[in-house]
Amino acid sequence: MRVRPVSTGLLIEELADRFAGRHPGRRLRVAIDGPAAADPAALAGALVAPLRARGRPAVHVSTTDFLRPASLRLEFGRTNPDSFYAGWTDEPGLRREVLDPAGPGGSGRIVTRLRDVATDRAAREPYRELPADAVVIVSGPLLLGAGLPFDVTVHLALSPAALARRTGPDERWTLPAFERYATEVDPASFADVVVRLDDPRRPAIVVERE
Repeated sequence: MRVRPVSTGLLIEELADRFAGRHPGRRLRVAIDGPAAADPAALAGALVAPLRARGRPAVHVSTTDFLRPASLRLEFGRTNPDSFYAGWTDEPGLRREVLDPAGPGGSGRIVTRLRDVATDRAAREPYRELPADAVVIVSGPLLLGAGLPFDVTVHLALSPAALARRTGPDERWTLPAFERYATEVDPASFADVVVRLDDPRRPAIVVERE
C-alpha cells in the first residue's frame, strides 16, 4: 500500500465525486467512522453541499443523536471503556430508523435524530422522505464491524500516539476502547476508503497497490 497526501479540500472533493458516482438513481448509505479526535462529523457535514452540487441530495446523521438511554449506557459507570465500545450507540435504532429505510426496498422515511442526549429523552423528530437518489452519511466512532448495512465505508485512522495526543483529558478513558477496536475489528483492513489523520492539516489517503 502507499499513502497519498491530499489537502482537506481535495479530500472532500474526491469523496464527493466517489459517492456521487456510486449507485446512480438509488440511495446510498455511507459511514464516516472515526474517534472524536478525528472529527468524523465535520467531514460528513462538509460533504453535504458538494454532493448536492453534484446532483445527489445528501443528509448527515450523527451517532451522537442515536445514543442509548443513560440508564443503559452508563450502567457500569460514566467512564467504562467496555460499555463505550459495545453499549453506547443504539445500533438497532440506527438500523431501524435510518439504514434499513434508506436501503434497497426501504421506505425512504427516516429520522435523523432519535434521542436528545442533553435531556436523555426521545428527540421526537418527524420523519422525512428521502429522494430516490439521496446519500445518507452516518458519522461516529466504532461504526464498522458490527454488521450495520453501509454501502460505502470511510475510516479515519490515527496512530495510537496521535490518538492519545489529540484526545482531550475528559475522553482519555475511551482510549482502551479504540485500542480494542483496532485489534478486534481492524477497520483499516477492510474500509472502502482509509484516511490517515495523524496531522489534521495534512490528511492522506491510503491507496492499495494494484
